[in-house]
Amino acid sequence: VQLVESGGGLVQSGESLRLSCAASGRMDRLISMGWYRQAPGKDRELVASIGSGGSTDYADSVLGRFTISRDSAANTVRLQMSNLKPEDTAVYYCNAEYTIVVNVEGAQRTLEVWGQGTLVTVSS
Repeated sequence: VQLVESGGGLVQSGESLRLSCAASGRMDRLISMGWYRQAPGKDRELVASIGSGGSTDYADSVLGRFTISRDSAANTVRLQMSNLKPEDTAVYYCNAEYTIVVNVEGAQRTLEVWGQGTLVTVSS
């Protein structure tokens, strides 16, 4: 499975940006997709995630400003970012958790895959 991200760039404070992530390859069951970010000198953190049933989870710092959505048919997840702040500057990584069937009895293995990352820079 591969994740291909797009949409990063340089924007000014208060502007908007949309990130997209498309998954390709075999995923028998997609559990969740999400976005993480890592700023220089900091740990990677969850930004937003969306489960197979549509449930969402957001970091407190982005609540009300970011919206995650998913096109299940296309295995694509998007992150609409509004009112961006300089502290949102980071490399944003797409993540997918999924299962594959590994034998004829139907046993499943849970796997996780990451995208290559896309840089978002917000200037003040």
